[in-house]
Amino acid sequence: MKKSILLLMLIAHVVVFSQKKSKTLVTINDSKITVADFKKVYEKNLDAIDNEESKNVPYNLDLYINYTLKVKEAYQLKLDTLPSYIREIETYRNQLSAPYLQDKSFTEKLIKEAYFRTKNEIKAKHILIRTKKNATSADTLAAYNKILKIRNRILAGDDFEKVAVATSDDDSARDNPQRNFKGNKGNLGYFSAFKMVYPFEEAAYKTPVGEVSMPFKTRFGYHILKVDEIRVSKGEVEVAHILVTDLAPTGKTKIDEVYAKLIEGKSFDSLAKTYSNDNSSKNKGGKLTKFGTGRMVPSFEKVAFSLRDIGDFSKPFKTRFGWHILRLLKKHPLKSFEAMKATITASLKRSGRMKLSDDAVLNKLKKNYRIIEHESAKLLLNRKDIRTISKDSLQNILLSINERTFTQADFVSAIANKKQQPIGILFENYKNQQIVKYFKENLVNTVPEYATILKEYEDGLLLFELMQQKIWNKSSKDTLGLKQFFTDNKKNYDAQELTEIKGEVINDYQNFLEQNWIADLRKKNKIKINKKQLKKLIKFYEKKE
Repeated sequence: MKKSILLLMLIAHVVVFSQKKSKTLVTINDSKITVADFKKVYEKNLDAIDNEESKNVPYNLDLYINYTLKVKEAYQLKLDTLPSYIREIETYRNQLSAPYLQDKSFTEKLIKEAYFRTKNEIKAKHILIRTKKNATSADTLAAYNKILKIRNRILAGDDFEKVAVATSDDDSARDNPQRNFKGNKGNLGYFSAFKMVYPFEEAAYKTPVGEVSMPFKTRFGYHILKVDEIRVSKGEVEVAHILVTDLAPTGKTKIDEVYAKLIEGKSFDSLAKTYSNDNSSKNKGGKLTKFGTGRMVPSFEKVAFSLRDIGDFSKPFKTRFGWHILRLLKKHPLKSFEAMKATITASLKRSGRMKLSDDAVLNKLKKNYRIIEHESAKLLLNRKDIRTISKDSLQNILLSINERTFTQADFVSAIANKKQQPIGILFENYKNQQIVKYFKENLVNTVPEYATILKEYEDGLLLFELMQQKIWNKSSKDTLGLKQFFTDNKKNYDAQELTEIKGEVINDYQNFLEQNWIADLRKKNKIKINKKQLKKLIKFYEKKE
């Protein structure tokens, strides 16, 4: 049985947190189970119970006690210290805490922002001064100053496109005769949300039309951009095309012949299969995947969006790939916000933009927590031999988050194998990680719903491990015990040989082992049921029927 399915079954009778002022229903040794505890579990599972006998309150209380005894046994056997258990719980804790590490209002703002930028596309040109991944602060400053001077030239009257050709580190700005490539002079055409890296998109949409932005940084380096236009998105289109890759005069002659056949009424699909050089689409009648602005070369895009009616086809036109004729298959207007919300949210996650929401939560935590960086201990960060210093010399407190403290040794241990980034950045990352970790670990004290679900899973996983050890492994490996059980209970089976009904016998043997095990657990634990409260519970549910 799959562990995930089994855990859902096991936690069906889980112990949940007690409510204050609730009467004690059961005492197991020194632990108390309240009426409220039992009612939560019982009522939670009523909808899943399909017969009256199984709704019996004493019957369910027995199951509840058995579950509690098993979980106690698992903790006594220290199954919660198993490496496999610790790893799985940590994975689940990370999954469960993920929603609490998102700022919902900030995320909603990002979604609405992305929809606006999907609905309104922007036309811009840019100039790039590249920086290396491992650039020093001096290199970064030099790049910034260089692009700032370029911006000043444009503000003083120099033509943006000419300056882009002369100075930009984006090679697409310049012609490349060897590749038959005509440079774009920095022009990027129209684009919308998710078409550029976020810092670039952000700068473009925040720069007024006709103005030149201040320098801004992306992972590629420093940019400036000029916004030429903003317009309502045209949505997406589906087209089919016929491509003749021959750019010589013979290619023009061939595409004109194809166009003449279209005018005569010949099938676009059959002509695409016969004449198109696009092997990926010709056998589909030239059909391409739907696209919006910014996906195709500008001349191709312009023609595609200029076609008005379904079935219309264009005159031959040329791109750097060859000669094309397009036929309009379908138009896809932009959908409403509600219709696109799920798609945009998925795009946010794929783009990594949700990290902005993570950062918003982190900044809130920094304001709410008492965080102290101990300056004298931080002098350690200036030492070049930081990774080789004896741990005995690194016992000073480096960082405090509320009551939690972290020593110099904790930090050095965490960065032992991280040698690609400066120590200052590693310390900031370490601090942020510990803040988030503190928040996640403290969720059990601040969010009751999270604490309940986590406790259910922890106990359910422990019980899974315990059942494997006590019942399932034993029933499959103890062949002598299984044979003896079959012999002792042969009268209950319509078979003479164990091999004929082995699966059924194993199931019965497991039940037999579990019943004996539970009986042993009940003997070694002191169980006391408050009969008065049990009678009240029975009457309470009888009246509700």
